[in-house]
Amino acid sequence: MDTSLELHAADATGWRAGLYDDIRHTFRAPVVNWIWRTATANHPEFTRYLWGQVKPAFETRAFAAASVAYRDAVLSAVDGPRYRPGDLDLAPAEARELRGQIGTFDAVAPRLAVLFELVDRAMNGGDVGTAVPDDRSATEPYPAGLDANRGLDPSMVAVDDVPESAAGTVASIRDFHGFDEGLPSVYRCLAQWPGFLDRLWTDLEPHLRSDEFEATLADASAVVDEYVEGLAYRPALSREAALAAGFDEDAVDDIAGLFVEFNGGPVETVIPALPLFADAVGVSGRRRL
Repeated sequence: MDTSLELHAADATGWRAGLYDDIRHTFRAPVVNWIWRTATANHPEFTRYLWGQVKPAFETRAFAAASVAYRDAVLSAVDGPRYRPGDLDLAPAEARELRGQIGTFDAVAPRLAVLFELVDRAMNGGDVGTAVPDDRSATEPYPAGLDANRGLDPSMVAVDDVPESAAGTVASIRDFHGFDEGLPSVYRCLAQWPGFLDRLWTDLEPHLRSDEFEATLADASAVVDEYVEGLAYRPALSREAALAAGFDEDAVDDIAGLFVEFNGGPVETVIPALPLFADAVGVSGRRRL
C-alpha cells in the first residue's frame, strides 16, 4: 500500500466526493482525515464498503456519551496550560483561525480513537459488540446539536516547510511521541504559528511526560474499549466477510494493516493530547451530555 498517495477533498468527484461529504457530516468536522484520503486513494471500493460498515457506530447517543467521556477523561486528569484569546500574541484574525482549526481536532479526537479501535478489532478478530447494554442509548439517535458547526478546516505546513525557528520544538515533539520522521497533523497545523507552537509545547510538554498523562491514556482507552465492546451495530469487517463480499486480498490486508498501525505506536499518545490543545486555547467541546 502506497501511503504517500492521497485523494484530497478538492480532487474527489462522483461517489468519492459524496463519501467525503458523508464522513465530514458524520464526524461533525469540516475535514476528511488523512487515513480516509489515503485509504480512498489506494482502495476506493473497499474504503466505501468499510465506511458503510462503521458509520452506524458514530450515529448513536451511546457514541455521543463516549465522545464526551473521552474528552472528560483527558481534561479531568491533566491540568494543562490555558491562554485567553488576547494572550496568544497573534492578530485577532489569526487567533480566530488558530482556535477554529484546533477546535476541529478536538471534535475528531474521540471519533478517530473509536474508528481505529473498532476497525482494528473488527478486521483482526477482536471483540466488537460482545457486551451490548440493554440501554436505549445504544440505538438512540445521536443528539443533533452536539459538536455541530464546530471548528474550521485545518490548513497545515508541509513537514519539509516547518520554519527553522521551530526545529527544536519539532525535535522534542518527535522524541516524545516516538516519530522518527514526519509530524502529526495537529503539529503541522500549529506550525503555521511557530511562536505559539513553541510556547504551547514548552508549557504542555511537562504535563504530557507526567504520570497523570500516562494514567489518562489508560482512562481514555477504557472509554473506547467499553464503547466498542458495547456496540449495538456490529460491522461485517472480518477478513472472511470482506473476501466473501468480493474484495481482493490485497485491499483487505492493506487496510487491515493500516488500521493496526494507527491503533498503536506513536498515534496512541497523539489523539489523547488533542483535547489538551483545544482546552489551552479555550475551544474544548462538551464534557457531559
